[in-house]
Amino acid sequence: MGKGKIVLRLDRMMVERKMSLNELAERVGISNVNLSKIKNNKVTAIRFTTLAAICDALECEAGDILEYQKDE
Repeated sequence: MGKGKIVLRLDRMMVERKMSLNELAERVGISNVNLSKIKNNKVTAIRFTTLAAICDALECEAGDILEYQKDE
């Protein structure tokens, strides 16, 4: 049985909310570099406090930016 993975769809929500990386990073209180890693799925974990701050800034639910993908 293969394991799935969680994929972050932050880029999609940022486009929907018309928010730049710089603006979101400033609102969340993290560096552009770290937010870019999250946006490009280059992280293996994310703090709930960071996720909550992103959701607050983008006025969305965690489920709007987290997606489960099954392995093929």
